[in-house]
Amino acid sequence: MRLWSWIKKIFQRSGVIAVIRLEGVISTGGRLGGGINDQTMAPLLEKAFSLGKLKAIALIINSPGGSPSQSSLLAARIIRLSDEKDVPVYAFCEDVAASGGYWLACSAKEIFADENSIVGSIGVISAGFGFHEFISRQGVERRIYTSGDEKSMLDPFRPEKKDEIVRLKLIQKSIHQNFKNFVSLRRGNKIDGKKVFTGEVWEAERARDLGLIDGIGHMEPLLKGKFGSDIKFKRLDRKRGFFSRFGKASVDGIIDAINEKVYFSKFRL
Repeated sequence: MRLWSWIKKIFQRSGVIAVIRLEGVISTGGRLGGGINDQTMAPLLEKAFSLGKLKAIALIINSPGGSPSQSSLLAARIIRLSDEKDVPVYAFCEDVAASGGYWLACSAKEIFADENSIVGSIGVISAGFGFHEFISRQGVERRIYTSGDEKSMLDPFRPEKKDEIVRLKLIQKSIHQNFKNFVSLRRGNKIDGKKVFTGEVWEAERARDLGLIDGIGHMEPLLKGKFGSDIKFKRLDRKRGFFSRFGKASVDGIIDAINEKVYFSKFRL
């Protein structure tokens, strides 16, 4: 009997959990391999879900958000692959899983966070600057020519118009509703929309009490508890192109770094 158990153990391969890191601002582009978006992450996700003996996917999320469209596209891809392959996805929040970062977390079956994580920000924001008074004082004349009456909507070099702000808020309201619908679909009756759809953020304990996450804890002990202590973790990283290796030395790298600092700065304690 012992011999049979020993032989069985030798030929039994332990299962695999693929670990994918989603870190940074969610943005369109990825020309140099940076940023989180559907284009840059699709090959890695396809590879992860094709691994042999795959038991689960673990998403490590550290993102303050960004593009609503890219958040939606990437979350939809993760859910689609999870359903097709019948493989559960678990999300683990690090410093921040806010706005689009939380949108991605909701693609998982369950969401966990460190006790110091910042979670939430279910809302939509548009920010900018107004330069019309500055250029007027400097004697600069703004010249712009359009085909289409509203082509220059919210131009930062002229005064705001109330009707343009109204139109912007209608767009924001629609995107916010899409965000709320997605969170409601994924989290179900765990959440109270009146409390969590305000754009506010919470630390992990309150996020758990509000139903935004399922628990507080870290990836390896939690998943070993679910799948056994002999489970193997396989970390998958994106391949960066030749130019992306120079990162901050490139113009795009500098812009991306500044963009990330601006987004993350809202959640630094």
